[in-house]
Amino acid sequence: MVLSLHCLYSFRRCPYAMRARLGTLFAKLQLELREVTLKNKPAAMLAISPKGTVPVLQLQNGSVIDESQDIMMWALAQQDPSGLLEGFHVHKANMLIEQNDQQFKYWLDRYKYADRHPEMSQTDYRQQGEVFLQTLEALLTEQDFLLGNKPTVADIAIMPFVRQFAHVDRDTFYQLPYPYLQKWLQDWLVHPVFLQAMTKYKPWQPEDEVVLFPEAY
Repeated sequence: MVLSLHCLYSFRRCPYAMRARLGTLFAKLQLELREVTLKNKPAAMLAISPKGTVPVLQLQNGSVIDESQDIMMWALAQQDPSGLLEGFHVHKANMLIEQNDQQFKYWLDRYKYADRHPEMSQTDYRQQGEVFLQTLEALLTEQDFLLGNKPTVADIAIMPFVRQFAHVDRDTFYQLPYPYLQKWLQDWLVHPVFLQAMTKYKPWQPEDEVVLFPEAY
C-alpha cells in the first residue's frame, strides 16, 4: 500500500501522542493527521496496529511505527533543523526517557486516578512521582533544558508527562519546591511548536477529506 503522505493516528490529550506530534513538527514534516476517539477506535488503525494505542504512524510505503519514542526518533532522523539530536549523549536522553516511561508514568497514572487505586492516598502517589520531578529539577538548576542549554529529544519526550502531572492539581504543583522545573514547563506550554501540536481537530471518519498536519510551514 502506497500512501500520498505519511499518516499519523493521534489523540490530542495523550502525552505519548503529544510526543510524536512534537517530533514531527520539530522535524518540519507534513503528515496526514487522523484524530482518534479512544472509545471508538477506527478500524483502519486497528488493522495496522492491533494493540490499539496511539500514536500510530503509517509511512508512505505502508510500514508502521506504533511506539511514540520510535516515531519521534524516526521523524528527527529524516531531518532535524533545530538540532534536537545534536550536542548531547543519546544514552543520557534514553535513560531519562526510560525513567519517565517506566517509573514516573506508573505513579502519574495513580496520582491522576487515585480513586481507582485506593491502596495509597493521592498525596502518597504524588510524592512518589515527585522523585522523578526532583531529578529533573536538579538538571534544570544547572541549565535551561534537561541536557544542556538547548532543547533536545529528552525535553519534548518528557514535557507532556510533566504537564499531565501538573494538571492533576495545578495549585498544588506550583506550590511545590521545583521553581526551575515549573519555569521549564511554563516556557514549553507557550512554545509555538507546542501550541501548534495542541491544535484541535475533529475525530477522523473514513469519508473525511485529508487533514494536513501542519497545514503549512
